[in-house]
Amino acid sequence: MVKLVEYIVKQFVSNPEQMDITSTNVDENTVQITVTLASEDMGRVIGKQGKIAKAIRTVVKSASSKDNIKYLVEIVERV
Repeated sequence: MVKLVEYIVKQFVSNPEQMDITSTNVDENTVQITVTLASEDMGRVIGKQGKIAKAIRTVVKSASSKDNIKYLVEIVERV
C-alpha cells in the first residue's frame, strides 16, 4: 500500500527527493501511512478544500478492502 501512496503523491510534488513515506502499525488491523512533504508541496497534495487528500484516502481504502486492514493516510509538513 505504501508503494501505491508513493506513486500517487509523486504525481503532484515538485520536490520528490524531499518526500518521505513511512508506515507504522497502530494495532493488528490498522496501519498508519505518514507522508512527509516539503512546505511548497503541501498545497498541491492536499488540494483545494482537501479534495486530493480525500481522493488519495478513498483509493487506499478501496485498494485495501480485501486485506481486512485499515490504512490511515496522514500528510505532514517537513520541519
